[in-house]
Amino acid sequence: MIICENIAKSYAHGSHRKQVFAGVNLTVGKGERVALLGRNGAGKSTMIKLIGGVEMPTSGRILRSMTVSWPLGFSGAFQGSLTGYDNARFIARIYRRDYLSMRDFIEDFTELGSQLKMPVKTYSSGMRARLAFALSIAIEFECYLIDEIILVGDRNFHNKCSEELFDKRSDRGMILASHSMDSIRSLCNKAVVLHNGVANTYEDVHEAIYIYENL
Repeated sequence: MIICENIAKSYAHGSHRKQVFAGVNLTVGKGERVALLGRNGAGKSTMIKLIGGVEMPTSGRILRSMTVSWPLGFSGAFQGSLTGYDNARFIARIYRRDYLSMRDFIEDFTELGSQLKMPVKTYSSGMRARLAFALSIAIEFECYLIDEIILVGDRNFHNKCSEELFDKRSDRGMILASHSMDSIRSLCNKAVVLHNGVANTYEDVHEAIYIYENL
């Protein structure tokens, strides 16, 4: 389970602080698929980074009793001077996974070919997203954090991502930030609407979408 207790997040903005949200409470159980809905700037990506441990809340706390992925598509953890292969080797070592089997999966999934031998800093954003996604699903997590950035790209790669994540891992928990209401309706069974620094949770996804679309 993931429990967010009274989470607040703000950033320094000149001589002031910009408040993204405050007093956010959220619980995600095993196998739940939770949508994060909100206009641009509402804090969807920030919330995903907080739950993933990429950033820390200004106040409040996040409790995790199940394994949580880093935000899929987030490539900030890459060491740019290392190759794709070297980054995969590093991830394998951290999570104590067999590097050779992980390498085979990444080669097949990313279709990056010889680019995997090149430093990641030479990759396009699309190539980095492919590698980040492949590394994320090469490690089995109980809950996946998904930002809409991973759902872009050509149709074949999009379909490959959907099959690996939503079909083969249909029993996992997921937190999904997306502007695609069709995706939210088909994938999620719970939703959180972020607006004006407040988060409201809805068990009825259709009700959440209606409220979001009428903000």
